[in-house]
Amino acid sequence: MSLKYKDLKEECYEANMQLNALNLVVYTFGNVSTVDRNQGVFAIKPSGVAYEVLRPEDIVIVDFDNNIIEGDMRPSSDTKTHAYLYKHWDTIGGIAHTHATYSVAWAQAQLDIPILGTTHADHLTSDIPCAPPMKDNLIMGNYEHNTGVQILDCFTERGLSHSDVEMILIGNHGPFAWGKNAAKAVYNSKVLEVIAEMAYLTKQINPSAARLKDSLIKKHYERKHGANSYYGQ
Repeated sequence: MSLKYKDLKEECYEANMQLNALNLVVYTFGNVSTVDRNQGVFAIKPSGVAYEVLRPEDIVIVDFDNNIIEGDMRPSSDTKTHAYLYKHWDTIGGIAHTHATYSVAWAQAQLDIPILGTTHADHLTSDIPCAPPMKDNLIMGNYEHNTGVQILDCFTERGLSHSDVEMILIGNHGPFAWGKNAAKAVYNSKVLEVIAEMAYLTKQINPSAARLKDSLIKKHYERKHGANSYYGQ
C-alpha cells in the first residue's frame, strides 16, 4: 500500500468495518467510499470480499471516471454510482450503500418513509424519498451509472437538497446515504435503518398513524441543527 493513499484507504476500511459491526450488511453486500477532492480520487471496498478478511491494503483507489488508480482487486460493483454522485455533488465526502433489512423493505414496497416521530425529525425535516424503480432501457444500459442518475433525478424532481436530505431509497433495490465523510455516511445509514424500522412498527400498530406535526418537526430539527441549537455539549 503506497503512502500516498494510506490514510484514505484506512479511513475507507474503518467505515466499511463499521457497516458490518452495525449489522447493516449481509455477507459481502454493501460498501462505503471516501473521497479525496484534492487528488481527484476516492477509495472504495473491493467487490465481494468478506469483511472478516478485508484489509486496509485491499481497498481500491478509483478516479471519478471509474479508472483504477491503485489496487489489485476489482472495486465494488456500485463504484459507478459513487463516482457519479461525487462528480455532481461536490460537497459530499463519503457514500454508503447497504442491504439493511427495514430500509430494503421500504425500498421494495416502493414507498417513502413518512416522518412520523421526533427521531426522524432530529435528522431531517422531510420524508425519506424512495426513487421509482429504474426503467427497462436504463437497466439494460450502464446500470450502476444510471443508479446515480436515478438518485439525482429524484432529488431534482422533488426539489430536495442533498445537503438537507442525506439519504434515499432506490425502488426495489435499497438505500444509499452520504455525508461530509465516510463516517457520517455510515452514521446516516444506521439512522435510516432505525427510522425505517420505527416507521414499519408504527404502521403495524396503527396503519392510520398521522405524520408528525410541523411544529414538532421544526422544534426537534432546529434544536439540533438550527442557528440557536442547544443539543449536545
